[in-house]
Amino acid sequence: MSERIVIVGAGHAGFSTAETLRRQGFGGDITLIGDEPHLPYQRPPLSKGFLTGEYDLERLLFRPPGFYEDNRITLRLGDPVVEIDPAGAVLTLAAGEKIAYDKLVLATGARMRRLAIPGADLENVRYLRTHDDAAALMGSLNSAASIAVIGGGFIGLEVAATARKFGKPVTVLEAADRLMARALPPVVSEFFAGFHRQKGVDLRLCAQVGRISDRDGKATAVETAGGNIDADLVVIGIGVVPATELAEQAGLSCENGVIVDMFARTSAANIWAVGDCTYHQNGWAGSRLRLESVQHATDQAKTAAASIIGNDEAYQAVPWFWSDQYDLKLQIAGIAANYDDEILRGDIAGGQFSALYYDGDALRAAYSVNRPGDHMATRRLLALGRTLPRDAAADPDVNLKPFIR
Repeated sequence: MSERIVIVGAGHAGFSTAETLRRQGFGGDITLIGDEPHLPYQRPPLSKGFLTGEYDLERLLFRPPGFYEDNRITLRLGDPVVEIDPAGAVLTLAAGEKIAYDKLVLATGARMRRLAIPGADLENVRYLRTHDDAAALMGSLNSAASIAVIGGGFIGLEVAATARKFGKPVTVLEAADRLMARALPPVVSEFFAGFHRQKGVDLRLCAQVGRISDRDGKATAVETAGGNIDADLVVIGIGVVPATELAEQAGLSCENGVIVDMFARTSAANIWAVGDCTYHQNGWAGSRLRLESVQHATDQAKTAAASIIGNDEAYQAVPWFWSDQYDLKLQIAGIAANYDDEILRGDIAGGQFSALYYDGDALRAAYSVNRPGDHMATRRLLALGRTLPRDAAADPDVNLKPFIR
């Protein structure tokens, strides 16, 4: 009997695992199980192109329907896994069906962190994680007279930027003293704060949100320590939490995610985990962490697929991320966890610059705004284990390409 691999989760990590297994020559059975009824699709455009109408679901799909039949990938959609029995190597779907496996991959991702305040469950209070979330938000966005976004992270700011493109009044409420504080250094945070304000966003930092008030079951305002913010649409984007319920039920080691080694293996035999749900040792950060990014999901999926077929290769990919807000493209390579010097390159006022971070003579990370050449060069340098001389980094007219040859 051929080997049976079951992948739980049909997002970027789950899809990439299935695709990589076939590309690397695995000839056994692959079953890809997704909670949602839709074919596997991309999430990043949901807060941008999908909300503006530039993308529809068909354009979001990783592959057309025929891809799965052609590659002998069995899709089980809209019937989530509710239980895993590692001892019996079998899992149970919500409808009651049991599916046996030889090897299992958990790609359960993350879910939106819920805001625990009165009024957070009102009809016109929205979160954004799935296609159906985005479709509901699009309908609300079109009819909204004023919008409050709770949370100044990537998702909240991308939604704010999209709403401003439609000319909607937007207030962003962020509890921290700067935007995207977990992901960005202060100089980049400050630039984005200024840019959003220039675009007409009412940005409130250090905001203490107490409740969402309503009339007839619909939100009318967000109550804060500094006063009430009128809004007939409230979007909450305060981060995500890893979806570890299945892993915990199965007895796997978990801590801020499913704990995996450098080969994406969990604490249980024949079970791997990939993507947003994992907590892994990361050489770029020098510690264990969770990475919430498409590229991490894709890279770790490749590591897991190789390990499953017996080609162990440690996960060492350079972390990189991006965010599109208005006509700004933010691109990040590396992690500025430990640094002793910051070098700015380009024109901050003009919205085309990079902030590079060094630890001694070693380049650790680069944050680029509308300088894609800087991003590609620094990302490649990090992958090659090379650095960039500081005098070259500081001169925006120096071409970085020769340093990666």
